[in-house]
Amino acid sequence: MKTDEMLSQPIALPDGVDYDDYVIGTYTVTFPAAFPMLKLAPMLAVEQSTGTWVAVPGETPEVRRRHVAKVIGVYEMPDYEFSVPADLKDRNWVVQIAFPEVNIGSQIPMMLTTIVGNISMAGQIKLVDIRFPKKYIAGFKGPKFGIEGIRKLLGVKKRPLLNNMVKPCTGYPLEVGAELFKLAALGGCDIVKDDELIADASFNSMKGRVKRYMEIEKQVFEETGEHTLYTVNITDSVPKVFENAKRAVELGANGLMINYIAVGIPVMQAIAEDPSINVPILAHMDVAGALYMSPYHGMSSHLVLGKLPRLAGADIVVIPAPYGKAQVIVEKFDLMARNLTYPLYNLKPTWPMASGGITPAMVPNVMHELGNDIVIGSGGGIHAHPQGPVAGGKAFRQAIDATMKGISLEEYAKTHKELAASIKAWADPFKTFKKGV
Repeated sequence: MKTDEMLSQPIALPDGVDYDDYVIGTYTVTFPAAFPMLKLAPMLAVEQSTGTWVAVPGETPEVRRRHVAKVIGVYEMPDYEFSVPADLKDRNWVVQIAFPEVNIGSQIPMMLTTIVGNISMAGQIKLVDIRFPKKYIAGFKGPKFGIEGIRKLLGVKKRPLLNNMVKPCTGYPLEVGAELFKLAALGGCDIVKDDELIADASFNSMKGRVKRYMEIEKQVFEETGEHTLYTVNITDSVPKVFENAKRAVELGANGLMINYIAVGIPVMQAIAEDPSINVPILAHMDVAGALYMSPYHGMSSHLVLGKLPRLAGADIVVIPAPYGKAQVIVEKFDLMARNLTYPLYNLKPTWPMASGGITPAMVPNVMHELGNDIVIGSGGGIHAHPQGPVAGGKAFRQAIDATMKGISLEEYAKTHKELAASIKAWADPFKTFKKGV
């Protein structure tokens, strides 16, 4: 086969493509042992680029040379060499496919259509990573504020930030929420967010919350000297979600929250890249499990909750923490945070917000795992504190301070009553839940 013919094939060596011109998808694949993976993988590449299940006249060698996706790696686990066990039911593979960036452009919808697309319905195939070329990332602005920007807004130089979700999740009138916001802010919460289940509700409007909460924010700042970001939930249908974002900022909101998977990642990107939206954006993780929870299908959590929302401009992303009620393993927790914070071309790092049943007793674990550039999120762990929400916030701040000083929580609790009460109340916060399993 001549070189020109090889360049038209959906196959290449890893060293045979220019990585500046391709988006690389890495997949885990589990297929029946009889399936010839080396022949099937190129069919997947063609399916997601130039061709279909039969040859068509327009798919010329010239078109293929420029636009066909190329399989650059097929690796079996384990790596059988001499023979394959006769009784083997399935074989497990890692497959890498290089997709021409020219097919996609700097946008998320066509990127997902290309890399996940129809092959997401082709059996046990899971997208576990994406490698973007610089030219693709250059089309995105990423987070406006990121870690350093929010630290500057709040005047917090080193310690982790503390977030509170107003609880109950929904159903309460404005003044109930306002009082809970005030107590959380007085307790030392750097960020107070709406729960994902309340947005512009008929019984508690977004407009009303922004106006009342921001009045309280000013009052608390005058009393404590600490600012509080209020991330109001703007989630809604299109185009109202865009109207909500602009209206919230006009009313004085100093932060926005969006259920970014429910509304669509490109919707959040459009809001983040709007010059008139000059406040940080908190991206909530709801619906994410439908995309990543299967070990055999969908996309890995560090893409859904890490690289993609960062690309789309989230300044903070809520991620499940393995120490609370969330179902996630530590390794995945680490990978999500890494994709949010490690260097990614010119994009600013995004805050990972550990969440899901967090209590002060879990703070050392979270900080040990991810360091200080994290947001620690708690709802019930603050509002249900035996001494009230102010004490709940203080207990968390005390746990953060103790951990930064290298003092055990048990020792610190001897002189900090809020922390002591929290530890006593939630020695095993999920004991009741565990009994019901």
